[in-house]
Amino acid sequence: MPSKAVLITGCSSGIGHATAELLARTGWTVYATARRPETLAELAQAGCKTLALDVTDEASMTAAVDAVVQAEGAVGVLINNAGYSQSGAVESVPLEVVRRQFETNVFGLIRMCQLVLPGMRDQHWGRIVNLSSMGGRLTFPGGGLYHGTKYAVEAISDALRFEVRGFGVEVIVIEPGLIVTNFGETAAGSVGAAPTDGPYAGFNREVGHAVEKVYKGPLARFGGGPETVAQTIAGALKAERPRTRYPVTASARVMMAQRRLMPDRLWDLLMRTQFPMPKS
Repeated sequence: MPSKAVLITGCSSGIGHATAELLARTGWTVYATARRPETLAELAQAGCKTLALDVTDEASMTAAVDAVVQAEGAVGVLINNAGYSQSGAVESVPLEVVRRQFETNVFGLIRMCQLVLPGMRDQHWGRIVNLSSMGGRLTFPGGGLYHGTKYAVEAISDALRFEVRGFGVEVIVIEPGLIVTNFGETAAGSVGAAPTDGPYAGFNREVGHAVEKVYKGPLARFGGGPETVAQTIAGALKAERPRTRYPVTASARVMMAQRRLMPDRLWDLLMRTQFPMPKS
């Protein structure tokens, strides 16, 4: 029998925590990971095995995958959940901050796939679940860097799905909309990485306020909690032939449909009703 052990990145809170807890409760062997393993005590009590894993550190990623392979024979399911949102006008965000965003959201995801795929191919069974976002299908002003990472996740997943299907490996993309976790607070606070003066200062402040308002205001009722995403992932893993993409929450379905139907100029016009346009 192939190993169906589940390795999940970014389990200290939010979607990763909820997914690890649900899968462990429903009979999966779950390896929950985080940069700081002391944040995983609650998941250990729930039946998860816990490991340290930093998706920006090669040695850490390799050690975590090796630990699962030694115990289980292979990683059967990889859930690439680790990620965060960096906000701010593209010109204003320091390049080292941009690199950190892509290291976490894109390069770490790619490397984790590379590390687990040999074992999946050998046993001719595997599932790779990549957490994208509705932000991988549309773009809000002030979020270009984060959206860029999620567009990359979408493209990489599409190519990878074709490349590994013949080895018995399925690639699944999860596209959450508004999920009420500390993600929104982190996104709003990330504007602080940009300069507090200059031509984009006012715009960046308003972006931070807008993000906070979306996650805490009336629009949050169109979202859901992290357990909503966890249930979607659990359903996808049970499916014999899972769908390639799973939008999660009404906000994701409505916003992605709206963007698909709108020409670029009309979308820009809509965005001007929500965000101030930087100008001299």
